[in-house]
Amino acid sequence: MSRTSNLPTAKAPPRVRELRVRNFRALRDVEIKDVTPLTVLLGPNGSGKSTIFDVFAFLAECFEVGLRGAWDKRGRAKELKTRGVSEPITIEIKYKEANYPTITYHLSVNEESGRPVVVEEWLQWRRMQRGKPFRFLEYREGKGRAVSGELPDAQDRRVDIPLKSADLLAVNALGQFEEHPRVAALREFITGWHVTYLSAESARGQPEAGPQERLSRTGDNLANVIQYLAEQHPKRLQRIYRVLGERVPRVERVLAEPMPDGRLLLQIKDAPFSQPILAKFSSDGTLKMLAYLTVLYDPAPPPFIGIEEPENFLHPRLLPGLAEECRQSSERTQILATTHSPFFLNGLRPEEVRVLWRDRDGHTRTECVGKIAKVRELVAQGAALGDLWMEGFFGSGDPLVNQGEPVRQSSVN
Repeated sequence: MSRTSNLPTAKAPPRVRELRVRNFRALRDVEIKDVTPLTVLLGPNGSGKSTIFDVFAFLAECFEVGLRGAWDKRGRAKELKTRGVSEPITIEIKYKEANYPTITYHLSVNEESGRPVVVEEWLQWRRMQRGKPFRFLEYREGKGRAVSGELPDAQDRRVDIPLKSADLLAVNALGQFEEHPRVAALREFITGWHVTYLSAESARGQPEAGPQERLSRTGDNLANVIQYLAEQHPKRLQRIYRVLGERVPRVERVLAEPMPDGRLLLQIKDAPFSQPILAKFSSDGTLKMLAYLTVLYDPAPPPFIGIEEPENFLHPRLLPGLAEECRQSSERTQILATTHSPFFLNGLRPEEVRVLWRDRDGHTRTECVGKIAKVRELVAQGAALGDLWMEGFFGSGDPLVNQGEPVRQSSVN
């Protein structure tokens, strides 16, 4: 079903343009260029999809709870670093704000005596099209300098600002001060990321009453967000109901009603019945679709949304429509998803899909499906992307076809 989005438009949101990761689990050296507003990772189990997904979650948590918390949560260097390497973990993203040059953020982390240490952290951009890249923030193990101002330039004064500890991120610390607006913009960008692990079971809970603006990563506050939308954005909530009814027939509306004990009761009204049913008795698919639409139709969407395996608990025929909802929402926010579903792929374009596989050394490799010439030709003739994947046209990303190397004869270098 094709619909034209009539959501209000704003200035172009910040976008991740490139990602490079080294020494993060199976990601020995992975680079993804030309990241699209909607990017979907495809590959067999163990190919590295969830690991790339977790890179974004790790970076967001470094800003939310600190590097030490994000590091320890993942088992420290023993579990985080690529096996057999001594070099630090490195994450580098290039992102673009509206009306500003592309900024590169580089973070390298290693471990000393069981503690993570920021080996190197810097921010750079190229002010002029042909100019030399200029680092306006540069730190090593808690010591470094930064250039202040809205448009930091090589001619501006660098100020030494030591941090209290070598496991602190300079961008997180300096980004809280108004004299570093470009650093603050990056900090706001990353802390705003919403990497979801939505669970239908979590959405069935009965949280304490009280409106909340944004869905949690597990969806356990779904009732609170419905309450917030009903009170502050009723038209947006009606739109969610309308789209939900298109995707899940006979669903009319969702109710979040306070109970005498202070909890919220989430109920779903189906046609033609007069009384709603409790969310805990509703289907997993209905709750998952409602949760996804609540995230995608957020009145003030996060700048980046991560969704892992959206096909879980949803009927296959709903998935192309969900892919369409993701694409429309990607005009307002950037979306990264992982999938195993050919039905979800059927709603995508070749340039939006990255296929992953493990090479003979066990390290993740990736390629844009849009660079596979034969796939492009067949899609142009009307073929569906998921069908081509199931028929082996991708060459890699299929656990039963040619694992270890992609089909190079049909690829564009």
